[in-house]
Amino acid sequence: MFNVRTSMSGRNYSPGVLVGNWNEDVYLEEDFLKDFLYKREKGELLIQRSQRLKDHLYKKEELSISKDGFIHFGDTVMLVNPQDSRSPAQSELNISGDLSLAVNPDEASIHLSQELPVPCEMSAIRSVTPIGRNTFRILSLEGEAMGEPVRFGQNFGLGTAGGFSNRMLFLASEHRTFLNMAKKSLCQSVFMTDELSYLASWQATFLDPQFRLEYEGFPVPANSKILIVHCHTNQGLAVPRNFWSRTYFGKEYEVNCRTYLDTHKAEEDKNHWVVVTGNPSSDSTTMLDRPKPPSEETRAQNCELHAETST
Repeated sequence: MFNVRTSMSGRNYSPGVLVGNWNEDVYLEEDFLKDFLYKREKGELLIQRSQRLKDHLYKKEELSISKDGFIHFGDTVMLVNPQDSRSPAQSELNISGDLSLAVNPDEASIHLSQELPVPCEMSAIRSVTPIGRNTFRILSLEGEAMGEPVRFGQNFGLGTAGGFSNRMLFLASEHRTFLNMAKKSLCQSVFMTDELSYLASWQATFLDPQFRLEYEGFPVPANSKILIVHCHTNQGLAVPRNFWSRTYFGKEYEVNCRTYLDTHKAEEDKNHWVVVTGNPSSDSTTMLDRPKPPSEETRAQNCELHAETST
């Protein structure tokens, strides 16, 4: 039995009967097939572009290893907002776990080019594995040599190519306007731009406000909680954790530029960041994967337990 088909004119016909503009339909199908084969050879199919984009954004990256315990200009690092120190019952929407800063390109434009679009939005993701999306390079803005340690109160830039190799974008922010603000929190937005200007200038600030002046000019330690402040607006980089949206990459959390203060006039966990470096004992892990050293109490308990078992 022949399968019934519909011609371009809307008439039903089967391959055994030539009715209507059947010759035109045959040529159209041939043109569609030729166009498909041409795009497949050129790699212009949507599925090919999507796979190529994911290969770049999810490409595994190696973080720089800090030999002296500090971060330096030229280092490749991750920016991680650590888990909320409050109990899950007190945490807003019970969103726990470490979140890393990552690029979030617009779905409508990511398939049209072979690089990150400008401007490019930012988001916080649950993955703390170094990939093209969430790895950044610490850049010099005032002529510092690569390899010199970054100091508290010193300007620096944060750049990423998102796994691509042709162009680097820079983390930036500017004053909130009616047309430029975070979508959910309506605060000052954070984005990636191709211009390394004063809008892309940041500073590291010591976490404890009581010792902030004393640590001014000291090297910034790696893998420790610090504050990252935007130089132009004096607002801190933050992850509110109660604003999220569905993106091309899944459920991700909003990143904005605002200083959240508690009742003691100290920055909340939303503004805390850890500059994560590579694990010197393994090429595929970070310092977050290393076990924490035992505290004095734990060490004393282990000594007592060892003494009891030995007797």
